[in-house]
Amino acid sequence: MHTRNMNENPRTGRSFQAPPSRLPQVGTTIFTVMSALAQSCGAINLGQGFPDFEPDPALLDAVTRSMHQGHNQYPPMAGVPALREALADKIESLYGQRYDPGEEITITAGATQALLTAVLSVVHPGDEVLVLTPAYDSYLPAIELAGGVPRCVALNADFGPDWVALAAALGPRTRAMILNSPHNPSGRVWSAQDLQRLGELLAPTDVVLISDEVYEHMVYDGRAHASAASQPLLAQRSLVVSSFGKTYHATGWKVGMVAAPRALSAEFRKVHQFNVFTVNTPMQWALADYLRNHPQAHLQLPTFYQARRDHFRAGLQGTGLRLLPCEGTYFQCVDYASISDLPEAEFCSWLTRRHKVAAIPIGAFEPVPDQRRRVARFCFAKREQTLDAALQRLQEL
Repeated sequence: MHTRNMNENPRTGRSFQAPPSRLPQVGTTIFTVMSALAQSCGAINLGQGFPDFEPDPALLDAVTRSMHQGHNQYPPMAGVPALREALADKIESLYGQRYDPGEEITITAGATQALLTAVLSVVHPGDEVLVLTPAYDSYLPAIELAGGVPRCVALNADFGPDWVALAAALGPRTRAMILNSPHNPSGRVWSAQDLQRLGELLAPTDVVLISDEVYEHMVYDGRAHASAASQPLLAQRSLVVSSFGKTYHATGWKVGMVAAPRALSAEFRKVHQFNVFTVNTPMQWALADYLRNHPQAHLQLPTFYQARRDHFRAGLQGTGLRLLPCEGTYFQCVDYASISDLPEAEFCSWLTRRHKVAAIPIGAFEPVPDQRRRVARFCFAKREQTLDAALQRLQEL
């Protein structure tokens, strides 16, 4: 008895062939892989970057009020005006740059959507986009989906900018550059002097800067976040991306924003309206209410997260894990070379299975991992009891 292939056309006998992949090199993200492994092993997940504590109850109450007040239908495409106005005030107070809330600030479905939309709005087929590696894993696929060509420029051994390599990578086909500070995965932070130097480097060009600043409120040891918005040479050419989920401990809400000069914002919105159109209405109204009534809340984050960073770093002393600098974000990188010679992905898998603590290999943030390096990333955006339980296991190393 003949069993017909479900993809086979009954009239022609021809099977359907799926088109070639748009992203042939892309598989399941390392975050999904390591979180699934952590769950299957009963491990403490310090891999994927999300808190295990809840947002401010006042913010949650604001969401409930928003829904009961009837804010449940489509908002304006660019976002609830009250939220964009609050953001314009906040950005001006922090960075001295005034964006027009009507034309230059757009609310997005999280920062990843904002980054993809930014790339799609400015990158044409064949354009080159500079990416400083290691880099967040959505950058390269976004560029490839736009038909662009990623031009990867490795950060130096301390994860700082390599100015010689960056200058050499700029060319006539360079359309854009993606900058991430505070930097995921390394936790390093670009200074105002770094941004000024970048502005001078880009000044003779028409290169667009996509500035990923989702960890803007997580900068430690008395340092201030240096935003592209604060640098005149960069602000005029930058799409600045940030995240309410990171700032307010609500990563599952997937609400972000982009601030950019009018011409760049207009192009951004052309794409935004067709790949997401609008963003969760009651969440936007709640965030607007929270920014209005708790305008200083984000200023508490450096102290809040630095306490967790310091607690985690203190607990790792004496484990054989060499602590790398953590100037920002909620990620701590460690060099494990004195403990194991396993490659990074294998070490993180072994650590999850054997010691029941999940981490992320730094090589997952690079198109071609450095086979000589031995570095893993932990997330310390966790309750103290979670960190203590993980530290107890890591102290067995």
